[in-house]
Amino acid sequence: MASDNNYVSSDNDSYRITGTRVSLDSIVYDYLSGLSPEAIADNFDTLSLEQVYGAITFYLSHRDEVDRHLMHNRAKFDALRKQARESNPLLCRKLEETLEALS
Repeated sequence: MASDNNYVSSDNDSYRITGTRVSLDSIVYDYLSGLSPEAIADNFDTLSLEQVYGAITFYLSHRDEVDRHLMHNRAKFDALRKQARESNPLLCRKLEETLEALS
């Protein structure tokens, strides 16, 4: 993992915007979705525009490492979702039915 810098800190397999609980993942996903740094800063009341630019710069400077981290987290999420669906099929079916009714 990368060491701490002014804008992004890493520990225990996670990246955070230094001094906050905001994950770098959140910033990167917004950035990759096409949001401007200004729009991203608007989405996170606790972040300054400078912190957002710093996080994006960190991502661009460590793209391979961060992309591997994102893919690893996505795989963990998918495995947990599958496990939850298998453990609670009735609940999942009811949630899906509720979502369909709301559509």
